Amino acid sequence: MSSPALSGDFDPALLRTFVAVCRHGSLSRAADQAGRAQSALSTQIRRLEEQVGKRLLHRTGRGMAPTTEGELLLSYANRILALGEAAAARLRERAVAGSVRIGLSEDVAVAALPAALGRLRRACPQLHLEVVVDDGERLAARWQEGMLDVAVGVCAAFVDEPVQTWAVDLHWVCAIDEAPDPDAPLDVIVYAEPCSWRRLAFDTLTAAGRDFRVTLTSHNVGATIAAVENGLGVALLSSECLRPDTMRIISLGPDSPPSLRAQFGMYASKRLNDSGRAAVSLLRESLQNWGAPQPSRPIGAGTSHLPEALPAVGLAG
Repeated sequence: MSSPALSGDFDPALLRTFVAVCRHGSLSRAADQAGRAQSALSTQIRRLEEQVGKRLLHRTGRGMAPTTEGELLLSYANRILALGEAAAARLRERAVAGSVRIGLSEDVAVAALPAALGRLRRACPQLHLEVVVDDGERLAARWQEGMLDVAVGVCAAFVDEPVQTWAVDLHWVCAIDEAPDPDAPLDVIVYAEPCSWRRLAFDTLTAAGRDFRVTLTSHNVGATIAAVENGLGVALLSSECLRPDTMRIISLGPDSPPSLRAQFGMYASKRLNDSGRAAVSLLRESLQNWGAPQPSRPIGAGTSHLPEALPAVGLAG
C-alpha cells in the first residue's frame, strides 16, 4: 500500500462505517444494519485505507477484524465520533435556551402537567421556565394580554384556536363514607367565579332537577379535594384528581350522564422562538396520554380510565 497521505481531517461518515464493520465483524452485516449496499461500505473502507496509507481490516475465519493499525484507528475513531455527538448535543442544548413563559389552568395542574414540565426541564436544562398557575378565566386574560408564550387551559375561556385539544372526563364525587340524601338539597363545592366548571356544574344540577346549596367556594383545587374528602359536599373533579381511598363517584340521577367532559387546549404564541417551539413540542409529546385526544388533532391513543375502586352511587330517590 502507498505511503500515508494524511490530510489531518477524517470524514465522520468513513469513520462511522469503519466502526460499524469492526463492531459487526462483517461488511454484509454492517451493510444490512445500515440499510445500504455492501459495495458502498466497501468503497468507504477502501477510501479510508487510502487516506491513512495502511490496511485497516483483514479477513479471518469468522469474518473481518481490524489489523494492528486498524485497532489503533478504531480507538481514535470511537473517541472522534463520541466527541462529535457530545458537541452536537451541547449545541442543541444551547439552542433550546432562553426563557419561556408557560401558563397552566389551576384545575388541571395536578399530575399530568407538572410531570410534563419536569420532562421539559430535564430535556432542556438551559431553558428557563416561567410558570404561572391560575384559574381558567384569569389565565385566558393573561394569554390575551400577551403575558404568556404557552398556555394550557379550558377551551371555553379562550377565543384563539388551540394547537392541541384534549377531552378530560369530569365526575361528581363525594367522600368515600358519605351518602348524600336524595331528598335533601345537595351540598356542593365549586370553584370561585369566573369559572366555566362552576357554570357547567350548576347547569348540570339544574337539568337533573336537583336542589343544591353551595357550601364551599375556592380557587384552589387542593382545597376543593380536601373539602370533598372531609365530607363538606360533592364536587366536579377530573379523573386525575380522584383518590380511590378517600372518594367515590356519585350519580345525580338515573337520567344523568355518568360523567361530563371538559375540553382543554394548548395555546402557543405565533411569535415563539426556537426555545418556545421546542417547549411546545416536548409538552405535546409528554401529554399524549392525558385525557382523550380529539380526533381533529390526535397526538396519542390514551384515554382517562376510572379506578375500579370508585363505584358510582345514585342520588335519585
